[in-house]
Amino acid sequence: MVTFYLGCSFSFEKAVLSAGIPVRNVEQKCNVSMYKTAVPCYSISPFCCNLVVTMRPIPESKLEAAVLATSELKEAHGAPIHMGDPGLLGIQDLSKPDYGDPVHLHPGDIPVFWACGVTGAEAVINCRAPLAFTHSPGCMFITDLKNNNVGSLRGVPQVHCISQDPLHFSVVSAEAAQKIKTLETLIGIDPGDRGIIHLQRQDELLKACLAISHARSVLITTGFPTHFTYEPPEENDGPPGALAIAAILQALEKEVAIVTDQRAMDLNKKIIEEAVQLGILKKPIPLLNYQRESADSALTFLCENGNSGRPRYDHLIAIERAGMAADGNYYNARKVNIKHLVDPIDELFLAAQTIPGVTTTGVGDGGNELGMGKVKDAVKKHIKNGDVIACDVEADFTVVAGVSNWGGYAIACALYVLRTCEIHDRYLRKAVGFPQSSKKMVWLSALPSVSKEEKLLKTLVRHGVRSGKTASLEMEVDGLPFYNTHSLMIEKLLQEVQK
Repeated sequence: MVTFYLGCSFSFEKAVLSAGIPVRNVEQKCNVSMYKTAVPCYSISPFCCNLVVTMRPIPESKLEAAVLATSELKEAHGAPIHMGDPGLLGIQDLSKPDYGDPVHLHPGDIPVFWACGVTGAEAVINCRAPLAFTHSPGCMFITDLKNNNVGSLRGVPQVHCISQDPLHFSVVSAEAAQKIKTLETLIGIDPGDRGIIHLQRQDELLKACLAISHARSVLITTGFPTHFTYEPPEENDGPPGALAIAAILQALEKEVAIVTDQRAMDLNKKIIEEAVQLGILKKPIPLLNYQRESADSALTFLCENGNSGRPRYDHLIAIERAGMAADGNYYNARKVNIKHLVDPIDELFLAAQTIPGVTTTGVGDGGNELGMGKVKDAVKKHIKNGDVIACDVEADFTVVAGVSNWGGYAIACALYVLRTCEIHDRYLRKAVGFPQSSKKMVWLSALPSVSKEEKLLKTLVRHGVRSGKTASLEMEVDGLPFYNTHSLMIEKLLQEVQK
């Protein structure tokens, strides 16, 4: 017979206590709680099973310290694999552990989950070996090895809350977080002198991209028909940023779709087809439209059979999308009502607020875009015509940029930074399987480039999609020349992510 010894989370409890973090199972003089999850492990035939985890209640203010204290202890399972709602792991009731004892949470505690060596016992059971011996959960083999065999920590972890319903925290290295903060600063310049500095909220790009990184399926919307006297009335700020986000989502193997106005379906279909031909997109993106037919239309669109427990999309992104004002109308920057050109896609964002597990991001540069309701008071106070044009519909995260396309480029770059961050990658896959560093070049090639964006802008011009500020069909966006303005921004963003 062959004997295997697996690490145990009991080994890190001293380190946790030394960091000033309470260990509730020790306080309550009971075994730790262990749960079977719905997370499949990486299978090696005939060994296959779902991950088993331990849970320790940690005060919210101590989450980062707990991650730091355990990250280096690789042989004791290392950092947590999940922090927040147990339902996201498929655990229905914390009071009924599969192994061990129930451990009670104190007010302010967050359930934090680590991988557990009992997973090995589950694998042995599932392989149906004719004879096997294993420990009883919680009754471990104690070695004479000192708990000082620590691994090298690739960066200092940071913890960020990305959802309140269900409660969900994510992890990223301080280095990756700083890169994303720099991206946020780069796109935050105000070339149009609109006063957008008053709309900006710190770390919104980071939190938005952490939420998107955890999403399985993403729905994007764009389209601002500001040029109501032209056909098509769309401006060219928005679609390039939307496609930049879609391209990296495809590279990250997430499901992605675009929803737009019924009248603009043919135009967007042509743009998507040409984006595939140009190599911007790996494959065509499903193109959808939304119409209100009943009070439940938005819920039915977003969820299977209108069941809020089965959402089709985990995250919604609006980028330079006309947003509904407080009076129910849609306005361009000049206070012209363009409601007759806009389908009520805002309703999807309003419905998303009622669906657990669905988060939203709004990207804008003037305050009248969908999602900017989160900063509407600042829009009304600091943006020209803001008292009329301010969007009233909020997104969970608001990314404010000098040009909305820049926000899309920054989101794409930030998602690349996150996926190449070892700390975030491990947390994202719940420590199951192996790092996907071999795909790094695939992800990098999906990012926007000056060449790709130049070709896309030429495509938009050829289809009559005009600059937002000037209605020009030249190589410009929002009245700013592509060369040495937009091209320079793209170069700066790419330089930052590749440092």
